[in-house]
Amino acid sequence: MGDDESGGRHGVGPAATSATDFLGIDSLLNEEQLLLRDTVRRWVAERILPEVGDWFERGVFPAETIGPELGALGLLGMHLEGYGCAGAGATDYGLACMELEAGDSGVRSFMSVQGSLAMFPIRAFGSEEQRRQWLPAMSAGEAIGCFGLTEPDAGSDPASMRTRARRDGSDWILNGTKMWITNGSIAHVAVVWAQTADGVRGFVVPTEVPGFGARDIPRKLSLRASVTSELVLEDVRLPADAVLPEVVGMRGPLSCLNEARFGILFGAVGAARACYEAALGYATERDAFGGPISRFQLTQQKLVEMMIAVQRGTLLALHLGRLRDAGQLSAAQISVGKLDNVRMALEVARSARGVLGANGITLEYPVIRHMNNLESVYTYEGTHEIHTLILGQALTGRSAFA
Repeated sequence: MGDDESGGRHGVGPAATSATDFLGIDSLLNEEQLLLRDTVRRWVAERILPEVGDWFERGVFPAETIGPELGALGLLGMHLEGYGCAGAGATDYGLACMELEAGDSGVRSFMSVQGSLAMFPIRAFGSEEQRRQWLPAMSAGEAIGCFGLTEPDAGSDPASMRTRARRDGSDWILNGTKMWITNGSIAHVAVVWAQTADGVRGFVVPTEVPGFGARDIPRKLSLRASVTSELVLEDVRLPADAVLPEVVGMRGPLSCLNEARFGILFGAVGAARACYEAALGYATERDAFGGPISRFQLTQQKLVEMMIAVQRGTLLALHLGRLRDAGQLSAAQISVGKLDNVRMALEVARSARGVLGANGITLEYPVIRHMNNLESVYTYEGTHEIHTLILGQALTGRSAFA
């Protein structure tokens, strides 16, 4: 008995394929996850995509409207329990990040900083009073948070931070500078990490306190639809109960970074998917030499490689999400996702830019915007090199940081 093209002798029959879900990955999601994914995707299509090119060009992010809308969708701190938070699973949180970053990395960054870097440490390490004061308003998007860890001279080596907090009676006095702080100048509260006599501590700092200042970083060409600031703390006086009571040392801020990195490994796939779909649509519609450029072998090769990369990145993200839902995901495994999916997304964006030709550098299409944004995503929450060294240590048992 011979084989036909369907490979029927081996139990493989013909199956419908989709250019945007070639491997049928949607079948791996349950009904609730599909509903969440589609709800966020529809909101992005209606509220973000029509405006984000203009926001990017002007260098603005309308947090006063977008924040409450994200809150109404239940996306701010969605993976946290109680205090107005949805208590969603890790994979659900990742799917939301994927759809938001398909709109723009700045939107996903806002959500990640709010939920994973500002709300998470208050929920995990804060007092009951701190949780009640801040988390309900933050989950609703009524109060905006930021995360003060990175400094001008302490990026990849946050343990060498120079920001100091000292006791003055029962109060704390903070002095220092933080750099590259998303939401910094629009935040109502900052979670600031500082050296103390007892080790690194986190402080919940209302941004209206005397001595707290924030100024936006000018002339950036990436993450333009996002607020990025420098924080300056000059003799900021805080009461004794401003400190996060449940953590001392670098375990606090590093656990926050792992929360954010998990969202990034999903989000980067969304940016890559948006670039691939833009290239696919353009190649189908653009005529050259008497027909659509999608008929050319080199164009088809680019599209095939992009499709495979996006599908592979999606599968990796879902696998890591399910490991986390099962309580089995390690920090090093998060580094695999952050490193490889961001690298993949940049490669897809650059290939898509080539398919679009000169149109690829205009804001009429999303590709150059994603491509520029991903240069920041490649660096923040641990650079590509830092994640490589984290994985090298996990493989060999030897640290390259010392």
